[in-house]
Amino acid sequence: MSRPFTFDRVVRILFTIATVLTIIWLINLLKDVLLPFLVACLIAYILEPMVQHNRRLLRLKGRVTAIFVTLFEVLFFFSVICYFLVPMIIDEMHHMAKVFSAYAASSNYVSFMPEDFQDFLRRNIDFKQLSELFTVKDITTIVENVLNTVWGIITGSLGMVMAIGSWCIVALYVVFIMIDYERLNKGFRHMVPPAYRTTVFGIADDVKNSMNHYFRGQALVASIVGILFAIGFVIVGLPMGIVLGLFIGVLNMVPYLQLISIAPTALLCLVYSVGGGHPYWPIFWQCMAVYIIVQAIQDLFLIPKIMGKAMGLNPAVILLSLSVWGSLLGFIGLIIALPLTTLCLSYYDRYIIRNPRDEHAVNDALKAP
Repeated sequence: MSRPFTFDRVVRILFTIATVLTIIWLINLLKDVLLPFLVACLIAYILEPMVQHNRRLLRLKGRVTAIFVTLFEVLFFFSVICYFLVPMIIDEMHHMAKVFSAYAASSNYVSFMPEDFQDFLRRNIDFKQLSELFTVKDITTIVENVLNTVWGIITGSLGMVMAIGSWCIVALYVVFIMIDYERLNKGFRHMVPPAYRTTVFGIADDVKNSMNHYFRGQALVASIVGILFAIGFVIVGLPMGIVLGLFIGVLNMVPYLQLISIAPTALLCLVYSVGGGHPYWPIFWQCMAVYIIVQAIQDLFLIPKIMGKAMGLNPAVILLSLSVWGSLLGFIGLIIALPLTTLCLSYYDRYIIRNPRDEHAVNDALKAP
């Protein structure tokens, strides 16, 4: 039976709504301060399985050594990637600069594509400027450009300096959160009043399962997909294939969102065809073959092995939640969008649909250290 809307219940509902709106207002007000902390929380959350693995592997009782081993592994991994990728990306930029320059100087058209569309591209995209942008002599030039940009920011705005300084403490946040990760988790459980622990921990268990599925599982899938796309584009000889492949991997954080990259891929094939003097259709269909092969690997092998049978949020719900919370709270909204959306759906499922979860899961959460 549905509960009647008594005066007391209406007041509680209005108070809850007012509290939620106040929290959203405070988050928006303090977003510059909260953003580094939330980013650090997300990094610590993603790295926690690696910390636990290193503890078991090295048979460590404490967390400090395992944390620094994990951070060293991550930094070493990214350093190796940059060591091999940066020279390749610079070579691709040189190649792409030549293609843009040739396309800007060329009056040739791809026969199957309307000439008006190709004229529209030439009128609205400055390919000569893009060619100059992609003309980088070496890594020293990149470092000089970055330093000049940073110095311009420092001398131009004190507010930007404060923002950059706040990002410098993200690393400290990460270390401190990782050290006290278990203690913070346990402290949160004790902060909940005993009368509400069953309800709160039941909903928290839903959020935890969804976040494990999304942030950790999907992040691993997206990383592998990005690497596979980069390798495939390099094999077929597409300019800027590494950058495009890694970008597609980032898009894959929202499942199947990588399909929107087909349009820029086709455009890149067009520029490469005219500017490089290559036939359009062979390079285009080779790129489409890369899409088909990587998608098959993702659906047939990566998803079953990494994600298992766990059901996460629908891709449309993920994209909608990122759009809504991102519009409300900016980058902070993008970080907390999935936990908040999962929390709302879980609350709706429990108290509107009346579909309580297994009590054993709640008891396990209560007994967890």
